[in-house]
Amino acid sequence: MTDTQHSSGSTDAGLLPAWEQDDLPEPPPFSPGNLFRVIGPGAILLVGSMGGGEWLVGPAIGVQYGMGLFWVATLAIILQVIFNLESIRYTLYTGEPAISGIMRLSPGPKFWAPFWVLMSGAQLGLPALAAGCAAVLFAAFAGHMPQDADAATLSYVSYGVMALTAVILLLGKTIERTLEYFSWVMIVLIFGFLLFVNIFFVPASNWATSFAGFFQVGYIPEGIDLVLLGALAATAGSGGMGNLSISNWFRDKGFGMGGKVGAIAGAFGQQEVKLSGIGKIFPISAENLRRWKIWSKYVRADQVWLWGVGAFVGMFLNVNLATGIIPAGSDISQIGAGAYQAEYMARNLWPGFWMLTLLNGFWVLFSTHLGNTDLLMRSVTDIIWAASPKARRWRGGNVSAIYYTGLAVFTLWGAFAINWGTAMELFKMSANIAGLILAIGSVQILRVNTRFLPKELQPPLWRKIAMVAIALIYTGMFAIVVRSQI
Repeated sequence: MTDTQHSSGSTDAGLLPAWEQDDLPEPPPFSPGNLFRVIGPGAILLVGSMGGGEWLVGPAIGVQYGMGLFWVATLAIILQVIFNLESIRYTLYTGEPAISGIMRLSPGPKFWAPFWVLMSGAQLGLPALAAGCAAVLFAAFAGHMPQDADAATLSYVSYGVMALTAVILLLGKTIERTLEYFSWVMIVLIFGFLLFVNIFFVPASNWATSFAGFFQVGYIPEGIDLVLLGALAATAGSGGMGNLSISNWFRDKGFGMGGKVGAIAGAFGQQEVKLSGIGKIFPISAENLRRWKIWSKYVRADQVWLWGVGAFVGMFLNVNLATGIIPAGSDISQIGAGAYQAEYMARNLWPGFWMLTLLNGFWVLFSTHLGNTDLLMRSVTDIIWAASPKARRWRGGNVSAIYYTGLAVFTLWGAFAINWGTAMELFKMSANIAGLILAIGSVQILRVNTRFLPKELQPPLWRKIAMVAIALIYTGMFAIVVRSQI
């Protein structure tokens, strides 16, 4: 099926069934009070990315190579904000996540479904950050970093981390709502601690140096680890499937036409939440365009001010603390910044900082592990849901059955795979896969939005140019990293 006739004319639906039609839901009036009630997916993405670029990669680069390289982080966050907004654009119009739009492109879901399942698994399939959670949690209570003799204990703690993740994802009416509540709490705890220790224990001169480094465009230090640089470029912000799947949370939150199609429900929600197999679009009219503009204002507030600014501040606070405490030139890529910070502040400031700093590290890493687990499960679930009519009939059309079956398989898999390398080693590999996902995804999202959306809703020229730039930049970065390894 390529073209389907609607009352408003001929609508190209690509290689999936055509959308139904309905009017765009009326958004809440745009006001400060409604703003804080409506936004939220950006909070999920923010805490779901803190443990990678901001906690692991950023401090490692800042301490070893100096702050001049962080213009890469600034550029990456700006480009990823644009990528996110374009992914969400499709969802506002159709109620489908952006990955469903990709399924509609040639050669169709039989090709793109296994391709994107494979890419999702390549980036998020190893629970590296669960192992990081176990290490900092062990250190906080044992009083020392884990040694070889503690391997068995670490394994049991890691299993507990993965079990807790599964329990959290089981709760709530919808998974998005559960994650959003959890994410707001994590933002308060993590950013509150980082602000406190930065303000009271990092010299003002270090603040100025750190801030300037985010705008020192073009600086590349000699001898830079290109794999680490690629990881920074991809994960300063979110990276890969996080950016591609942000639209899933907006669908589940009920933004735009997402309010007409349902959501992925929690296992123990009191009310059943249905998810339509195919989205809905709205006819172009003055009233629907007025509603579209209001929904778009909420989206920009969520992505630019909550997620974009939050990602920048999170990166700044983490690297500012690391460079203010850890001796310059130190290689912390294997043990992580948190252990150095905890030891320094406990020895020189107050012994209680040992546990406080490591517990903060645990929350950073755990929130990212939780977000990554949900990202993998919902990406695979939405791909299967869009691509397979049989899946939409399985268990009476209950999409949650697909999600939680995948979660059970992934949790069992993680029990075996969690000890296959350090958190940094595994994360550097997955982060560069994230860069490749951004390169491919930007081209496909641009194609989706210019093919399936009416001209009135398509991105402006500068956004189209930006999406092409994302593809070129991340393709080039991935090629450089691969060449350096070969």
